[in-house]
Amino acid sequence: MSLPVAEARVGGQAVRARPRASRSFTAWQRLLSPLAVVAVWQAAGSAGLLPERLLASPARIVSTAADLVGTGVLPEAIAVSLQRAALGFLLGALAGIGLALVAGLSRAGENALDPLLQMLRALPLFGLIPLFILWFGIGEVPKIGLVALGVLFPLYLNTFSGIRGVDGGLAELARVLRLSRTALVAHIVLPGALPQVLVGLRQSLGVAWLALIVAEQINADAGLGYMINDAREFLRTDVIVVGLIVYAILGLLTDALVRMLERRALAWRQSFPQR
Repeated sequence: MSLPVAEARVGGQAVRARPRASRSFTAWQRLLSPLAVVAVWQAAGSAGLLPERLLASPARIVSTAADLVGTGVLPEAIAVSLQRAALGFLLGALAGIGLALVAGLSRAGENALDPLLQMLRALPLFGLIPLFILWFGIGEVPKIGLVALGVLFPLYLNTFSGIRGVDGGLAELARVLRLSRTALVAHIVLPGALPQVLVGLRQSLGVAWLALIVAEQINADAGLGYMINDAREFLRTDVIVVGLIVYAILGLLTDALVRMLERRALAWRQSFPQR
């Protein structure tokens, strides 16, 4: 018995959609290779081929994660890191979008801001740590500042590109309708640039977590980065891997939130048909 296949016509050509059962089977196929890697990893650890001082086994990592959650160490570290990431992301996003509006809506603004931002974008975050410590001390400010700086550039570049990609005919329509500058930005520029802004948002969230790992090496006394750094001193590879996995999970969750926002905000845009 064959599965029913949905068919639609796009541009005069028939496009077949994959049945739901086929998509579910494909999803399971994508899990096979990660599960195989974990199985080999566990077998190597159990057989002694992979010493724990180099890399703890998956079973050991799961046990350590349960202990860290039970003692409250991991939830506290996650809360501290989330607070730093949220504040840094908010500041960086506001600065990135604001600067992109100034540079994207004015040739003079572009000439004044873009060269400086392109120069700063080329600087490595690690290279800025000594200066940030000299300028802001070793408290929370340099950590949040590094995250904000990492977030700023992807949002600036994508928002700037989105603004410059808005149809010029819409700007002419705004002039005919005598829209104010604020109304032009709110009703034409930002909606037109929204797809690019959301791309920048996804990129900046990934950079935010990477920058946070760097930032939490600055004399931190709490957070995921501190937990990983402390575990390194005692060769606790199980704790290190737990911290890295939590970073990865937080990154995936925030990316999923932006993708959900993207689907809702861009529901009007027709997707390219997948085969």
